[in-house]
Amino acid sequence: MEQRFCLDCGAPLKGRADQKFCNDLCRNSWNNKKLGASTNLMRNINRELKKNHSILEELNPGEKSTVLKSVLDKKGFSFKYHTNIYTTKTGRNYYFCYDLGYAEIEPGKYVIVRNEEK
Repeated sequence: MEQRFCLDCGAPLKGRADQKFCNDLCRNSWNNKKLGASTNLMRNINRELKKNHSILEELNPGEKSTVLKSVLDKKGFSFKYHTNIYTTKTGRNYYFCYDLGYAEIEPGKYVIVRNEEK
């Protein structure tokens, strides 16, 4: 019979033929290592999206407002991530962080809008 070893720690396995880990600790450790990199990436992106949403919400308490890029930069807004893009008939792109979007209306000046679709 072929000797089998734990996928995480390498200890010899005894028991069921389909056993892959020597205990729950090794199983959890192996799965955390396997999923860790992609989970951390998603966690960091979601953190940026939530921060952007908070900034947009603070600067746009109503339906629509304008703001300078310098104000967004000062508050730590990241233009790198957004949840979706809406293009108007005139070709202007609105970049949304969940229900709040922004578009550049002139160099260094942005409009912030709220999407009321539910």
